[in-house]
Amino acid sequence: MKTVIPTIMALLISISATSQRAKKKNDQEAIKSMCGCFEVTFNFTETFNFSTDSLYKPSKTKVDKGLEWATLITDENNKISIQHLLQVGNPAEPHIVKHWRQDWLYENTDLYAYNADNTWTFSKLPANQVKGQWTQKVYQVDDSPRYEGSSTWVHVDGKSFWENTADAPLPRREYTTRSDYNLTVRGNRHEVTDYGWLHDQDNTKIIREKGKEDSIIAKEKGYNTYVKVDDSRCAAAAAWWKTHTDKWALIRTKWDDVYGRDQDLSLEEKVNNKVLYKYLFDDAYDQEEEIEEVIESFVKK
Repeated sequence: MKTVIPTIMALLISISATSQRAKKKNDQEAIKSMCGCFEVTFNFTETFNFSTDSLYKPSKTKVDKGLEWATLITDENNKISIQHLLQVGNPAEPHIVKHWRQDWLYENTDLYAYNADNTWTFSKLPANQVKGQWTQKVYQVDDSPRYEGSSTWVHVDGKSFWENTADAPLPRREYTTRSDYNLTVRGNRHEVTDYGWLHDQDNTKIIREKGKEDSIIAKEKGYNTYVKVDDSRCAAAAAWWKTHTDKWALIRTKWDDVYGRDQDLSLEEKVNNKVLYKYLFDDAYDQEEEIEEVIESFVKK
């Protein structure tokens, strides 16, 4: 009997490890299925108004369409990184826009939580809290931070999805037109579908002020569909990325240095009356020293 019990325990441990490896492989496949060429439709509309301002005007319903190329730039056992590029305009001579980036880290413990007004709070999570989970880190077009959160990929009843709620800056469609709130609480659901994938959002518009309770002004629904099409349709975006990939590798390396300091982060809105992406989108900024200098100039000491 004494030899049987350890044998059974070893067998159970082996079965558990095999199951975890299979689950992780399914997670990785789900994440990487978000790569490729997609016809994207972005849909956003306000659903509920909680503002105490009688003159409050909700944001107009926003619907945009375009082609998006999502390319794999890191494919490691515990890290998958996907760069998104928008391809818009005349199909014969399309315009390419470097869009957002998403990094997926397995059992990651280091998080930067957005805390309104261009500041992020660094925290270190207990390892047992993130066991089996993936952190999605979402970055701005200039690879500065947006939001991140850790949750478990779920594979059940033929569905694969990941859900998380995270504090985030205002999206571009809002901060260029509104200043009556300073934080978006983003309810994100990424689901793999038979047509590609779906980014389903339930967002809350928040006023956050130091020493006060958060104030909700409105709720918002986002429903963004990514319909997979032949990769050849995104050939222009793929070619653009091939030309610019070395420069953006330098930019990511500098940001990794900033994030690796493991401390709260606060960024300037503008330096010399110019936002960061306008510096980095300029082809004149292509040397490592220039890139490091301009990014560092936005990091508040």
